[in-house]
Order: sequence, then C-alpha cells, then structure tokens
Amino acid sequence: MKPLQGKVALVTGASRGIGKGIALSLGEAGATVYVTGRTVKEGKSAACLPGTIYQTAQEVTELGGVGIAIQCDHCNDSEVETLFQRISTGSEKLNILVNNVWGGYQHFTDGTEFWNERGFWTQPISRWDSMFQAGVRAHYVSSLFAVPLLRQADNPLMITTSFFASQRNDKGVAYGVAKAASDRMVACMAEELREHGVAVVSLYPGIVRTESVMKAAEHLDLSNSESPQFVGRAVVALATDDKVLEKSGRVLIAAELAQEYGFTDIDGSQPQALKPEDI
Repeated sequence: MKPLQGKVALVTGASRGIGKGIALSLGEAGATVYVTGRTVKEGKSAACLPGTIYQTAQEVTELGGVGIAIQCDHCNDSEVETLFQRISTGSEKLNILVNNVWGGYQHFTDGTEFWNERGFWTQPISRWDSMFQAGVRAHYVSSLFAVPLLRQADNPLMITTSFFASQRNDKGVAYGVAKAASDRMVACMAEELREHGVAVVSLYPGIVRTESVMKAAEHLDLSNSESPQFVGRAVVALATDDKVLEKSGRVLIAAELAQEYGFTDIDGSQPQALKPEDI
C-alpha cells in the first residue's frame, strides 16, 4: 500500500513548476490530489509556458494517485469558496493543503533578472499588488476555507511554499516583503492551529528546474539544482511523519528534509541545502 493511499491533498497553482512537482510526488505516494490553476489550454499561460491543470491531473493519475483538476483563479474569493465546497462534497476531508499559487512573476518571463531585481520605483504598482493579491492573500483565503476540512483529518498538514528572499534585503522589495509576509503568516497560523492538531510550515526549495528556470538555463548555475518533484518528496515526507506537529510554525528547507528523512531527487542525486547568502 502506498504511504498516502486514502489521503486527500490540494495543491494550488499546479499547472506547472513546483506546484506540479508537488502534485506528482503526492500522486506517486497514492494520494487523491486536487490541482488548481488558471491554465486549461496548452500555450495559453500568462507567461507563455507549457502546462495545464488537466495535464498535471492526468500525470498524477498515471503515477498511481487520483488527479482532479479544478480551474480556479485564486484572486476570486467566490471561486476559491466553490473549490472547497467541491472538495468537501467529493472527499469530505482534506489531509494536506499546499499553498503554492503566486503572482507577480509575469515581469520575469525570461528568468534572467529574477533574483536580482533593482529599482522598485521603476516597477509598476501592480507588481506589488499581484505579489500580495495572488500570493499572500490567496494563501490566507485558501487556508481559511481549508481549516474546517483539515480539522476533520488525521495528521493534517498545511504547507506554504516560500523562499530565501524573505531573509534577504537585495532580492526585490515586493518579492522579499511578500515572502516574508507569507512566512510570518505561517507562524501565526501555526500558533492558532496547534491546539487543533494542524501542522503549518513554510517550505523553501533551492534552485528548482521549473519550466521558467529552464527557459533561462544558459544564464544560471544549475549544478546544485532540484527537480520540482524533489520539493514534492519533501511534502510527502512531512505528510507521512506522525510527529510533524513538532515542526509547526517553522521554516523548513527541502534539501535539509532530504537528509533528515532519507530521500533523494528523482535522478538519485542529493542536492545540498542552500543558505540565504547563497541566493
């Protein structure tokens, strides 16, 4: 029997990238995985990158899980509420929520300046709004609707994907502040949810070989990079840890979890954990 057989997960923003990798790893572990996103037709993403929610759901099923795609704009509260109503009707519980959807990346379609943004006064105000509306606020709203379902599950887990930019002052004002806000929200939610048995953590990947990153591969050092599924294996390890509540409120690094739990990347490699100064 697979370790997450009978478990129900939701991964937001899973048409591609880290969200897709997490969904695939959860499917490989046997979970029923709801995947959300806006892209339903190939080649129609805002950043002109491949992938759709239906492709992700199909691959989840092919790996041994049950993939269920639901189109959802996480900036639209009524769509998010409808999403959770569908999950409640179809599954009656939720074991794992992964808050991964994010906004504001459209400015970096080639990836070359992603970690070195400068001149916040030259950026459109909409970039800040997108980071918070389609990122921080989207995570808050999904968490709000998820908690009643999570509380009905055994060993419930809420994960928010974040990044080292939250601990740096030179990686862009909007991006750095938004990621720091996400981490702080996780800590505050963990405090309230501890008595209800719901573990809440921030999860930091390293440099991940997403579609966007690979599009700019010639500009990047990928010698210590991770596949999107590697981040997913970190999620699976946490979801199968009966003592995960002891980690609640913390920032966790995928590569450090690999050392702790004994998993590798899909190619058998063991990526080294990064520190803020490495980014």
